[in-house]
Amino acid sequence: MAFEAISKKSGKKYYLHSKEVTLKGGRKQRIYYFAGDVRPEAIDALPAGYIVSENKRTGLPILKKG
Repeated sequence: MAFEAISKKSGKKYYLHSKEVTLKGGRKQRIYYFAGDVRPEAIDALPAGYIVSENKRTGLPILKKG
């Protein structure tokens, strides 16, 4: 089951996803993002060293190093 975060502002569920992208210089970097549905890139747990926070204006969850 994908890791989920529930928005305090809207009550909507968001699911955590991860994928590796290639930047312009050719360097690869892992990114994490929340989506309203479960996709193949969904992950089951928070990555080590990260916490879930919420954007106060939009109510969308975001990951922060903490």
